[in-house]
Amino acid sequence: MTYPGPPAIPDLPAPERGTEAVEQDHADAPLRVEVSGEWRRVSPKYILVDLIGEAIFALIVIAVAILWAVLFEQSWQWWVMGALLVVTALGAVFTPRRIRSIGYQLREDDLLFRRGIMWTRMVAVPYGRMQLIDINRGPVARAFGLAELKFVTASAASAIVLPGLPEDEAERLRDHLVTVAESRRTGL
Repeated sequence: MTYPGPPAIPDLPAPERGTEAVEQDHADAPLRVEVSGEWRRVSPKYILVDLIGEAIFALIVIAVAILWAVLFEQSWQWWVMGALLVVTALGAVFTPRRIRSIGYQLREDDLLFRRGIMWTRMVAVPYGRMQLIDINRGPVARAFGLAELKFVTASAASAIVLPGLPEDEAERLRDHLVTVAESRRTGL
């Protein structure tokens, strides 16, 4: 049994070359999709969003340690706070490289997602298996004009989150994937 094939693919931003992001000049301009096997990266602004999240975590750890010291007059919480802050600082050092490792590819039959530095995770999600494509915008990411896409399939192991996309790209990618997923499901 054959199916009519996917609908025309809307335009998405050109894939990133090297480590610099490709900025789109006009938000109303159509995006181009090239099913050429080139990786698209998340926005470099997401590095700052992630670092702000880590700074907020560090401030919470410090506040809890100070509150604990005032209420219970113990000193062991300073060691725990110090260890958590060292781990957070080490994570912040690797954040730019970790964020640059996140990417996706729109292929003919599936979306390929990768992330990770030492332990690389690559997931291929067939368009016909996508059940839900959700856009989330946290307060810090929204301030930087970023969003994340969450792809849900029947398998919990293949659910992926693509963070750090510009909001307009996230919406266009969601619309494109919903259209392609519906056409693929009807053709199954």
